[in-house]
Amino acid sequence: MTRDRASLEVDTLLKVILLLVAAVLVLEILGEIVSLIPAFLSSIVTLAIALVIVLWLLDRL
Repeated sequence: MTRDRASLEVDTLLKVILLLVAAVLVLEILGEIVSLIPAFLSSIVTLAIALVIVLWLLDRL
């Protein structure tokens, strides 16, 4: 008894695998970008605090 276990063609399977690999790469890139956002926000907040202190010391605030 021979039975077709999979009726999926090789080209279709390769396209699915390529799509999954591309999705993983996009998620990795987005993860790196999202992890950089807190670092930038931290720097901006630190700069803002330093600017407020300098302006207060110069009596501009």
